Amino acid sequence: MNETQTFSVAVVGGGIVGLSIALTLQQAGERVVIFDKDALTSGASWGNAGHIATEQVFPIASLATLKQVPKMLMDPLSPLRLDWKYLPTIFPWLMRLVWNMRPSKAYAIHQALKVLNDRSLEAWQQFVQQWECKDYLAVKGSLLVTEKTENVQVLQSEVDKFQSIGIDARWLNKVELHDKEPNLHDNLLGGIFFPQTGHVHNIPQLMQILKNKFLQLGGTVREHTEVLDIQNRSNGLAVVVQGDSIQTKRIIIAAGAFSKKWAKLLTGIDVPLDTERGYHLMLPSAQNLLSIPVTSYERRFIMTPMDQGLRLAGTVEYAGLDAAPNMPRATQLYTLAKPLLKIPLSAENSQPWMGFRPSISDSLPVIDKKEQVIFAFGHQHLGLTQAPLTAQLVKQLYFNEPTAFDLNAYRLDRF
Repeated sequence: MNETQTFSVAVVGGGIVGLSIALTLQQAGERVVIFDKDALTSGASWGNAGHIATEQVFPIASLATLKQVPKMLMDPLSPLRLDWKYLPTIFPWLMRLVWNMRPSKAYAIHQALKVLNDRSLEAWQQFVQQWECKDYLAVKGSLLVTEKTENVQVLQSEVDKFQSIGIDARWLNKVELHDKEPNLHDNLLGGIFFPQTGHVHNIPQLMQILKNKFLQLGGTVREHTEVLDIQNRSNGLAVVVQGDSIQTKRIIIAAGAFSKKWAKLLTGIDVPLDTERGYHLMLPSAQNLLSIPVTSYERRFIMTPMDQGLRLAGTVEYAGLDAAPNMPRATQLYTLAKPLLKIPLSAENSQPWMGFRPSISDSLPVIDKKEQVIFAFGHQHLGLTQAPLTAQLVKQLYFNEPTAFDLNAYRLDRF
């Protein structure tokens, strides 16, 4: 086994969270190497909905949602699917998820999510300004729309709820909604407009720019390099890969859905982390149909306009990290989207995708430091949203600076 040069810090995981951290620390003068078993940002960071979802300040599951689960599991077009073969494995995680739905815990989770999301859009704006890629972030808002009369009042009450907690939310009636997005179908009766949200409209180019900036600053990228072991040696830490051992003073675990084993190895803590397998369908021929992301309240998926076409995303599948992709989950998004648009929706050259969202049973990420290891993973649906802010917080932990706010809710040993 070859011994290579010593780095200040090794980042395990090359998604948007890991890359943002690596770039931030390299710019601060550290010598950083980043590892990914695939290409950088090729997983959930590439396949997400592109939505900077600062309005999503409530847990991923609630008691109200729980009542709908049996019906959703029976519906082939449902946003939720459970592979029954995976049930014995995920059952303890699901029980923790349900336990976290009790009102007192759900409220605490909501407060902790809100603390992160209240700061996430500003962090993104600073981030793209700093790295000269602000043209890839559009801050024009997003919509949550309804097509059922009985849900108009439900969403109107949600507007009041959002406003009461300081989130800018505005009700648009049918006329106002169609003035804002003329290509939405007339069957849509209204929706909530969230002005303080945004979207990334060219994820591949933005990620490439960030990678290039990291390399230009002298950072080291080890793509297609699986980390086999992390060892604590007398002369520091070592990241073991095939045929090589890389010395480093510190390690950051930002491997998303694959972080659980490293937390267990390095601390003995068993984090209740599983994966929500997410799907998207990119429609290259569906250009310029929308100006901002639009989420369907009933159908529970999102349509995001991107330079490459219209991206349909938002399904959840519990089947673990090893099961083969179930691509009908992606293609069914086309069936869900067609009735929401006036213009015929072309599926020509459509591109399905599947990836792994890292979901902890309390809907909160881990952002914590244990001796020479920093953990930053488990952002569930909000990895893209919270990445630049997480990088700021990790930098503060790394240099032993006071953090911008109390990180107790995100500690590794909270479970």
